[in-house]
Amino acid sequence: MLAAYKLLKYLKPYKHFAILAPLLMVLEVTMDLIQPTIIQKIIDEGIAKNDTPYIITMFIAILLCAFIGVLTGAGCSYYSSKAAVNFATDIRADLYETITYFSNSNKDKFTLGKLITNLTNDVEMLQKALIMLLKVFVRGPLMFIGAVIVVFFTARELFPVLLFVVPILIISLYVFIKLSISLFRKVQEAMDQMNTRVQENLAGIRVIKAFNRMRYQVAQFKGVNDHLTKRNMTADQVVAALMPITQFVVNIGIVLALLLGVVKVEAGAIQIGVIVAFINYLMMIMNGLMSSSNVLIQIARAIPSAERVVEVLGEQPDITNPESPVVKEILGDVKFEHVSFSYTKKGEPVLKDVSFEVKAGSTVGIIGMTGSGKSTLVKLLARLMDVDEGTIYIDGIPIQHYDIETLRSALAFAPQKATLFSTTIEENLKYGKSDASETEIKEALIASNAFEFVNKLDEKERHVLTQGATNLSGGQKQRLAMSRALIRRPKILVLDDTTSAVDSISEKRIQRNLEENNKESTKFIVSSKISSIRHADLILVLEDGRIVAKGTHEELIETSKHYKEIVATQAEKGGAIHE
Repeated sequence: MLAAYKLLKYLKPYKHFAILAPLLMVLEVTMDLIQPTIIQKIIDEGIAKNDTPYIITMFIAILLCAFIGVLTGAGCSYYSSKAAVNFATDIRADLYETITYFSNSNKDKFTLGKLITNLTNDVEMLQKALIMLLKVFVRGPLMFIGAVIVVFFTARELFPVLLFVVPILIISLYVFIKLSISLFRKVQEAMDQMNTRVQENLAGIRVIKAFNRMRYQVAQFKGVNDHLTKRNMTADQVVAALMPITQFVVNIGIVLALLLGVVKVEAGAIQIGVIVAFINYLMMIMNGLMSSSNVLIQIARAIPSAERVVEVLGEQPDITNPESPVVKEILGDVKFEHVSFSYTKKGEPVLKDVSFEVKAGSTVGIIGMTGSGKSTLVKLLARLMDVDEGTIYIDGIPIQHYDIETLRSALAFAPQKATLFSTTIEENLKYGKSDASETEIKEALIASNAFEFVNKLDEKERHVLTQGATNLSGGQKQRLAMSRALIRRPKILVLDDTTSAVDSISEKRIQRNLEENNKESTKFIVSSKISSIRHADLILVLEDGRIVAKGTHEELIETSKHYKEIVATQAEKGGAIHE
């Protein structure tokens, strides 16, 4: 419940809707409570005395009450929906913004499946719970309390029946609600597992097909889907059991009311209309409790969702701005000083005591075996992660001292895996520079040797990419990712193995364009190919997270055994070492 309380701030902008909806519901319930009493009057005063004008008057009164009830009920539904939908929209927006600023470790803590569930199912649960809270939950208790009060004053001879029925109903409701909270928390956990499995399978669908593992993955999904089904069945069966139990208790109450009523009528203590009104009020009491139980069950389902949403919203990103961040133009001098880093913080470091220094405008080539730490090194430049030991300086200032937006605005990053969004090529390039002109877009496409294939598309730069850009080849995706980085004209340019799927002719054109058009940028080129980095001002050779050699291509050929082995290996395989 504490988690739900923390989310109330999202309801404050819509508090006028949240107040008006229950007020209208109070009026509707009042109209409903009046009607059985009017029916009692019709029976005891109108029909018993054969007073037709009185019957017609009371009938008109019932119609008027029903009409007012319909109007106020519709108004309650309208305003409660407005409050709940806007409440959920704001929570979803804050959740998305919070997740967007998460570091990798933050995302790993929650898993993508759980975060997707937070944004979709959990927020929807909160929306439904609020609608029922504003609409039904007001109606249920009011109808219950109002009916009990009316019975106490108008049919006190039958009131002892309520003393038997109501406690049993309340105890049953309490037991079921308490059990439901635990069961629906397990349902949410099972849904997380299913969403994670779906996300992994869809992301890796090509690998699954390539290895002909479709049946295996279907079987794996069946396992998590069956687990979710069992959790849902258990929870729903418990909830479903509440209705027949409640109905059974109320039916016993009706039988007791009829037995007691017959005795009282024969004794002349009450009239027949009182018994009819009492049965109506008893049904109202049951409906009130059932309405309340439905709301409480929905709240029981929403409480785990609220806890999970609050947990995500309360998560502090690992990467944050300092109290007094440095906001200045970055030139591009870079220095690593005894830098070490580990993803797990407890396991073997991925980078170990890495130190080097380059001036603005230099080109740095990074090469090494798979798993040597090449990609990790360049990710640290953008503070996608923070170092465990040592310091990274840009223009002589530790990067932790920079304003994050200032730092990242000076960098452009083309990652190892080309990530493109399901929009037009033009919009994808504008991720690098939102106000890029058509000329700048064309220049960036030419610089990455992508203009030729883009120009052949029907819509050219306005060609829409599918999700994951599956309507492009690997090399085309890499070149567009490079275009997005180049259009920024950054002070520090990071190309993380972005030519691995590009042919040698295209690669040479890209290298020439980089040298001609990005002379002021400090360029970090991660590659597994000597041909991509041989002209770099400084080449770093990494092995097992350490720099085992550094220098120019010519220097390393003379001094580094590791570098010579890489050159020899690529030459044996027919790799292009020299132009």
